[in-house]
Amino acid sequence: MTNFQSPWPQEVEEIYHSSTLDDSRQPALFFAPKTRLARPLLVGLHQWGADYFDPDSAPYAEWCICKEWVFIHPNFRGPNIRPEACGSPLAVQDILNAVAYAKTQANVDSSRIYLVGASGGGHAGLMMAAKAPQVWAGVSVWVPISDLSAWYFESLSRMQKYAWHMEAACGGKPDEGPDVMREYFERSPIHHLYYAKSTPIDINAGIHDGWTGSVPVSQSLRAFNALADDSDKISENDIQFCVDNESVPQALETDTNDPSFGSTRILFRRASAKARITIFDGGHDCLPETGLNWLTGQIKVGKEAVFV
Repeated sequence: MTNFQSPWPQEVEEIYHSSTLDDSRQPALFFAPKTRLARPLLVGLHQWGADYFDPDSAPYAEWCICKEWVFIHPNFRGPNIRPEACGSPLAVQDILNAVAYAKTQANVDSSRIYLVGASGGGHAGLMMAAKAPQVWAGVSVWVPISDLSAWYFESLSRMQKYAWHMEAACGGKPDEGPDVMREYFERSPIHHLYYAKSTPIDINAGIHDGWTGSVPVSQSLRAFNALADDSDKISENDIQFCVDNESVPQALETDTNDPSFGSTRILFRRASAKARITIFDGGHDCLPETGLNWLTGQIKVGKEAVFV
């Protein structure tokens, strides 16, 4: 029986799994279909200031119930306001332990283990893509944070609370000394994404984010650059133009018709290696079904993830 409120479907249950790093019991929400057939596993990731009850993740569970996928929504140490959270080794291991738990409770198709998250969940998604690329058939992230140090000063300039959250998680301001700087570096996916180049990663961001939202579009564009081939990287001048003008430079404008985005207009899209970036006309937004439809097309064949 669940002990939490809607919008979570009643089929979802609260469970606890063990951390293999500190032996603690960690909570998560979980669903397994009744079928005995091997089914995809979706790992949903909560947002920056939320925990495993994050209502914005409920559409992920609804999708899994409808499609008969296995679903788990780990806590990974809750809101990113303390050292144990925010991309720490404990948080990373919690997500991997959640995958292991799901495999003990359901017949998981290991060629279809997917990861999805927005905002702080996007931060965690990029981190997990880098830290455990062998696990994921595909990773869908929306309006993610990729560089904590840069986001600290971006948040500070806008007087947003996230700067103080990062101080609490990382032990101070980014420029307070080498130990603190190391924490910001290690917890920032952008410095580790090189290891995720073998994993299909779909990055999505609204052009107005950072103004009507909390995460500038540059965080997504630079994450794509860390995954892209040199010839496909987006120039720093073009990235700054996007941030300053809340629009895409004319030379980058894309005429892309993607029905999965519905009425949301795509302004720019580029693919390189196994990464894709989509900048759409919106703010700090996530289109859950759009990301889940993309994930459906990803499968691992041997050690490689491919689009089917």
